[in-house]
Amino acid sequence: MYIISACLAGENCKYNGGNNYNESVCQFTKKHNCIMICPETDGGLDTPRPPAEQIRSEERCARKIKVINKEGRDVTEEFYRGAEISLRKAEELAGELGEPVEGAILKANSPSCGAGTVYDGTFSGKLIKGDGIFAGMLKERGIPVETR
Repeated sequence: MYIISACLAGENCKYNGGNNYNESVCQFTKKHNCIMICPETDGGLDTPRPPAEQIRSEERCARKIKVINKEGRDVTEEFYRGAEISLRKAEELAGELGEPVEGAILKANSPSCGAGTVYDGTFSGKLIKGDGIFAGMLKERGIPVETR
């Protein structure tokens, strides 16, 4: 079974109320068992909503990640809660299907789903190395993540 960012499958859950429809991802979902996930809406954030980006800092050798929206509101809790809910949904479906979560195809650069790069928190379009909250949780469990 595979985890797919719902916005890539055409669900209007993107921060601006739209989606990031990707034809190749939709074709992939026709050939594999998949679950469509949006950690941000699972965490209780509205659609549409102000865009949000990660703010990273080093504190006492421990990396701390916060997520702040463009209006300055701290939405870190919603992002972590949504990632945990999304992961639980995926694990439950995998259990029902009797198959493991083989991988994930997630939205690139997202503060939830980005893998390898995310926006830097300045809302200027600049990317930095790092993983989104949900992508990081998947990687910690050994689940391969690719982005589109």
